[in-house]
Amino acid sequence: MIRLKNRTQLEGIRRSCRLLAEVFDLLEPLVVPGISTKELDEAAEKAIRDGGGEPAFLGYMGYPASICASVNEVVIHGIPNGTKLKEGDIISIDMGINLSGYYSDRALTLPVGRIDQKKQKLMDITRECLDIAISKAVAGNRIKDISRAVFEHADSAGYGVVRDFCGHGTGIELHEEPQVPNYVGRGPNPRLKPGMVIALEPMINQGTHEVVILDDDWTVVTADRKPSAHFEHTVAILEDGTEILTRPRT
Repeated sequence: MIRLKNRTQLEGIRRSCRLLAEVFDLLEPLVVPGISTKELDEAAEKAIRDGGGEPAFLGYMGYPASICASVNEVVIHGIPNGTKLKEGDIISIDMGINLSGYYSDRALTLPVGRIDQKKQKLMDITRECLDIAISKAVAGNRIKDISRAVFEHADSAGYGVVRDFCGHGTGIELHEEPQVPNYVGRGPNPRLKPGMVIALEPMINQGTHEVVILDDDWTVVTADRKPSAHFEHTVAILEDGTEILTRPRT
């Protein structure tokens, strides 16, 4: 069932998304060579709780941390630990907040110091895929309009589009219907309606689209161990346009 949010619910989701954007603003300058993903996780949890929220990921289906910290070939669900980031790495941070029963979800990939041109291009194309997804997320379009546009942009650049994981509805629960794949498959193709809140999240690999789940049952890596990038925003479909709820304030 796809939930259409009312005004009260949308305002609660907005507050959660604003807090999430603020936590990302705090984390971004901390991403430097020498910091561990565990330290980033601790900083994120403190900021979330200081803002009156709860980490949405912590304990979700047994997940042991507040953020997913996915470095280089890790696509998603990288578990924070004591490993320190190195110059030239890229890290995808995925995070959600439960604020008074309203959920937000966002991800972005950041460089650690100076990175090579191949990683920078991968990040740029993945960010463009998110922008394209948002441009297609308007009332009257269908889910596959988003999926097709993301896939065509990434595929035309020679990249692999992850198929095993996808975007989703959010807001009242962390994960809701509909699923929002980044490629066109055989699944449902509902029409987008005002009141829908969805998390759009292209996951794009430098090489193959195929992924492998490691023995911890969480960490997802590229099958060829080439780098991956991940960008995500929570958006609301409105009568008069699309609102990017997790966008930082300017």
